Amino acid sequence: MSEKKIHILLAEDDNNLGFVVQDNLKSAGFDVTLCMNGEEALKTFANNEFDLCLLDVMMPKKDGFVVAETIRELNKNIPIIFLTAKTMQMDKVKGFTVGADDYITKPFDFQELLLRVNAILKRYRLIVEKEEKTVDSYQIGRYFFDIKNQVLKNKNSEQKLTKKEARILAFLCEKMNDVVPREQILKAIWGNDDYFSGRSMDVFISKIRKYLADDPSIQINNIHGVGFKMEVIEN
Repeated sequence: MSEKKIHILLAEDDNNLGFVVQDNLKSAGFDVTLCMNGEEALKTFANNEFDLCLLDVMMPKKDGFVVAETIRELNKNIPIIFLTAKTMQMDKVKGFTVGADDYITKPFDFQELLLRVNAILKRYRLIVEKEEKTVDSYQIGRYFFDIKNQVLKNKNSEQKLTKKEARILAFLCEKMNDVVPREQILKAIWGNDDYFSGRSMDVFISKIRKYLADDPSIQINNIHGVGFKMEVIEN
């Protein structure tokens, strides 16, 4: 029996570019569904199973950011790559913040896109394999962190985490009271340690701090120029 093909959702309103990318990805062995606007992309995603999403940022009806945010509500784990003609830093930071795993700026070389797609798919497979071998939970002060189900809870609240939030918190828990280098987290989760990924990670760290705010004994400290250190201060 042949192995099931990776199914990619491609949302691109430029007909010529969309068909070229679709054809090239199919030639590379992927199953690709092409949508011409954001609204169509969301309907298609909701009614099918996909392994990765390639989303143009500037699309009619719903732009790529809105599409990515909605997809993240439906599936917190699926990899997302933005295809964007924008080069402004804040647009790229916003892309990572709404849940993108990578972005590629138009015009792009197809081989570069293919390398990025394969790298992200490989990273996600390695993540799954690693998670199967690691611990299932951590006690963090008053909080119980269920890694497998991506839930952080105490007696007063329960917070569902995104895939990235859970993975970052797991890194910090694994190295509790020790420094975790920024580059280690960035390369493991984002696949690179560039400026935009670093800004995105800082946003996620801030969110995690807020989730843990009910227990003042828990501190996630920035070690300037090095990384992060999570400590539970005993009274």
